[in-house]
Amino acid sequence: MSIIDKVKQNGHLKSYIINLISSRRNPRPRLWVKWFVNPFVHRRGKGAVIRFRRSRIDVFPWHKFDVGRNSLIEDFTTINNGAGDIVIGDNARIGIGSVVIGPVVLGNKVGLGQHVFISGFNHGYSDASRDSNEQDLVKKGVIIDDDTHIGANSVVVAGVHIGTRTQVGAGSVVTKDLPSYCVAAGNPACVLKRYDFDKKEWIRVSGYSKS
Repeated sequence: MSIIDKVKQNGHLKSYIINLISSRRNPRPRLWVKWFVNPFVHRRGKGAVIRFRRSRIDVFPWHKFDVGRNSLIEDFTTINNGAGDIVIGDNARIGIGSVVIGPVVLGNKVGLGQHVFISGFNHGYSDASRDSNEQDLVKKGVIIDDDTHIGANSVVVAGVHIGTRTQVGAGSVVTKDLPSYCVAAGNPACVLKRYDFDKKEWIRVSGYSKS
């Protein structure tokens, strides 16, 4: 049995170690974790830029926070891997004011516009006799494949998989999987166009009419 497994099984020891890493009342990694632990645990590719000073990068050593080569995390963003891994590919961009809460995987060249919200979990509420904050999280990771762009002010909920080179319009709420090579928008987001490789053009989806 590994040391980590032993810690997990010992409630008192687990609680003590978590308190060393983060305050219960203020669930952010303590400065010593940010300065002396995270840099040696999390991967940051060559040329990657993270605007730490004006962003809230709440990342913990027990989950991944990997940022690929030449990727950019803009000002006023919130990144939190407390509930699950956050993996960002090469040449990706997280727009100003966006929120990414793991578990989330963003592929290469994924672009998030301004104020995009992505979360890989929901608060459990199955037990109506207890507040949802006291119940286990329901974790369902979000995956966004290469070359996909999410428009400003959009929301991507837990469990969604968005395919390659898909365009999601601004202000959309993505509640279900979206295929590759499509244009989607709305609340809830639906597919408006698909790319036809034979005709080499974007074709409007049957049943959708332009207002």
